[in-house]
Amino acid sequence: MTAQPGSAFGDHDHAKCTKTALDRAEQHCRDTGARLTPVRRRTLEILLHEHRAMGAYEVLEKLSSDGFGSQPPVAYRALEFLVDQGLAHRIRRLNAFAACTGPEQSHAPLFLICRSCKAVEELLADDVRAMVDAESQEIGFQVERTNLEALGLCPSCRTGSNA
Repeated sequence: MTAQPGSAFGDHDHAKCTKTALDRAEQHCRDTGARLTPVRRRTLEILLHEHRAMGAYEVLEKLSSDGFGSQPPVAYRALEFLVDQGLAHRIRRLNAFAACTGPEQSHAPLFLICRSCKAVEELLADDVRAMVDAESQEIGFQVERTNLEALGLCPSCRTGSNA
């Protein structure tokens, strides 16, 4: 398993990380013919900026302050688009969303979720997915989607610097 660039739990050039992710998202949308509208792009920017799981209403609050409207469908439609395009993931345990760190490749993500600050680190867990696929094939089950989530404490929260 490997972490993607722009680790939520480590020091990195956040501006570069965000720009790279936005550039990849724009290229992905060009390649697939999907429309990255201003509200969808801003929603992705919000998720990228935070490096943590965010609820739809939290995203909506930021969109509203940026002039994109204050009705829940604004956020939900943008988030649904990002998830459908593989540009974001739904973190089911938190009923929240986080930007995808590797949208240009098909992958099985494993989310390390800090239970204190809600930071989310996405690891590529393709070896785990391969094991799940192999085991499920033996009983005739076809896996369509895998979403693995691990809850714990990030390095900052473990040392108390994020308390």
